[in-house]
Amino acid sequence: MDMRELELLVPTLFGLEGLCAEELRRLKLPEVAAENGRVRCKAAPADIPRVNLNLRTGERVLLVVGRYRAADFEALFEGCRALPWEEFIPREGAFPVKGHSLNSQLHAVPACQAVLKKAAAARLGEKYGLETLPESGALYQIQFSIMRDEVTLMLDTTGAGLHKRGYRAVGVAAPLRETLAAAMVLLSRYRGRDPFCDPFCGSGTIAIEAALIAKDRAPGLNRAFSAQKWRWLDSGLWLQAAGEAMDGEYDGAYDIWGGDIDPKAVAIARANAEKADVEDVVRFEVADAAAFRRDAPYGRVVTNPPYGERILEKREAEELYRAFGRAVRTLPEGWRVSVLSSHTEFERTFSRTADKKRKLYNGMLKCDLFQYGR
Repeated sequence: MDMRELELLVPTLFGLEGLCAEELRRLKLPEVAAENGRVRCKAAPADIPRVNLNLRTGERVLLVVGRYRAADFEALFEGCRALPWEEFIPREGAFPVKGHSLNSQLHAVPACQAVLKKAAAARLGEKYGLETLPESGALYQIQFSIMRDEVTLMLDTTGAGLHKRGYRAVGVAAPLRETLAAAMVLLSRYRGRDPFCDPFCGSGTIAIEAALIAKDRAPGLNRAFSAQKWRWLDSGLWLQAAGEAMDGEYDGAYDIWGGDIDPKAVAIARANAEKADVEDVVRFEVADAAAFRRDAPYGRVVTNPPYGERILEKREAEELYRAFGRAVRTLPEGWRVSVLSSHTEFERTFSRTADKKRKLYNGMLKCDLFQYGR
């Protein structure tokens, strides 16, 4: 395999494919293409650290090892065994297998896992002259995707998902995934110049992601990645990518605020901001969203109020939306407001029809991002 031209696949939450593709283009990755729930691009080895460190809206970075068609287990086995696994996985490398199958003849995932594991082991055992592989070294997680009988085999370069930035302490109820929070901030077109507010801040994720975006700080600087331990990937590339990311950071005065009625949530938000090293640019306060007021002529509100599915009863959620809607109507005309909610009657209870609506998923929960202001 030509290591100078690799292919990467980046899974995303549904609705974020376009944003993730934009990020990859800004990182100068070639041949970027968005698909349902994922984005693919070409890459060089040096791009693996760059993408892992800098990507805000992708879930993980998968390196494509090969593709082939398989409608039975024999074809699945032979296709996997034909791939050059020894170019990536050393003799002591651990290579567990996991994945999914959709609309394919081979639909039993555990059976596919077992066949692919056996095939990769057969190839590696043959190349290294070993009957039993020790698997005592670094992790080379094999991922498979079988869609309409087309098999894609990949190695997971990331490890724990990219939403795990390394700053979240013990969360409060119904945490918002960091990748989705970053997407909400980006969709609000916040660039660090305007005041930014989250009146339902919970554990602070949206405000912290806004601070990382304002400072142009790479979200992956405070964590480790699986591919850092891969022998064939020069460790100097990680240092180089981290150095470039830190050189690109901005220092400035930012007005980023988060409020929550729960003092425990605010304490956790402050601790998370400290772990993310943005406590100097984000303020968190105990505050009632119904009393939210701002005098600045322009700004951004980006927030994720309780939905009423679990945290509050629907009626309570609706009353909260009404009160928050009244508060938002006091804001000067230059404010843009983005609210994530799964409540089907949100616009009615908020008493305003959104200027723009975008379907997103918070985990498995289908939501809309209601955007107000041009």
